[in-house]
Amino acid sequence: MTKRDYYEVLGVSKNASDDEIKKAYRKLAIKYHPDKNPGNKEAEEKFKEISEAHEVLSDKQKRARYDQFGHAGVGGSSGNPFGGASGNPFGQNGNFNFNGQEFHFDFGGAGGGLDDILGSLFGFGGMGGRHRPMRGADYRTSVTLDFKEAIFGTTKSVNIEGKSIKLKIPAGIDDGMSIRLQGRGGPAPTEGGQKGDLYVVVHVKPDKNLTRDGIIILSEEKISMVDAALGTEIEVQTVDGPITMKVPAGTQPGTPFKLSGHGVPFRADGDRGPHIVTVIVETPKNLSRKQKELLEEFRNAKKRGLFR
Repeated sequence: MTKRDYYEVLGVSKNASDDEIKKAYRKLAIKYHPDKNPGNKEAEEKFKEISEAHEVLSDKQKRARYDQFGHAGVGGSSGNPFGGASGNPFGQNGNFNFNGQEFHFDFGGAGGGLDDILGSLFGFGGMGGRHRPMRGADYRTSVTLDFKEAIFGTTKSVNIEGKSIKLKIPAGIDDGMSIRLQGRGGPAPTEGGQKGDLYVVVHVKPDKNLTRDGIIILSEEKISMVDAALGTEIEVQTVDGPITMKVPAGTQPGTPFKLSGHGVPFRADGDRGPHIVTVIVETPKNLSRKQKELLEEFRNAKKRGLFR
């Protein structure tokens, strides 16, 4: 489903001030809040939509990216299979098949019901209370990845009670996700029971230059005010290595530039999100006498209307 324009969702213009956006959000949030509309699915969806719009438009950096690139600039394009701003590339049911290896990804949701708890304690429960053999204990461990390993995927060895297991980690996995390998946990305590599962929590080391927002990679590059005025080419560090990016003349501080296809993989066919570079224009602190004279000359020329 195509996402509606966030400004349209809140009923404000693209030039709306922060206060106007805040007032519009509060008005709509009160109208469509689930507590005021119990059981109303349409109102619930409306509330989610206006909350998503407010989250982007109330953040200066996200709003700037949205204004320039639309939903794709904030990780929520209508063609994004993640289904949200940050997105989940592993499916709503948490199952993912990678090179023939079946994974289950646990994103911190609630566990089973009361019958599962009773079943684990007394060997029955679920399926109408029928008897079933007990499961083995679940094992838990963790693995640490470099930033690029999480982007492109890798294979790691994890040790469980002295048995080493090769773990295939798919591209695009994020910090805090946990991988469940069914049947790789403790042995069943009763005959006919199933082995427990193995949960591997993924930790991703931060990168000193790059950050991640869903399928988007973000970075900043500093340029001088002269290069911003006249235009230049700069070398940008990406997960694919350094690339050359053109900065046009007249670039303003905080301008975001989109490098398509240099972000996080989000589909099996290799499609990737963008890398967005925000340009920071540096103002010199210590000027020579000659530099001051040149800037004074520029300022006076501007006052006379020679530059616009």
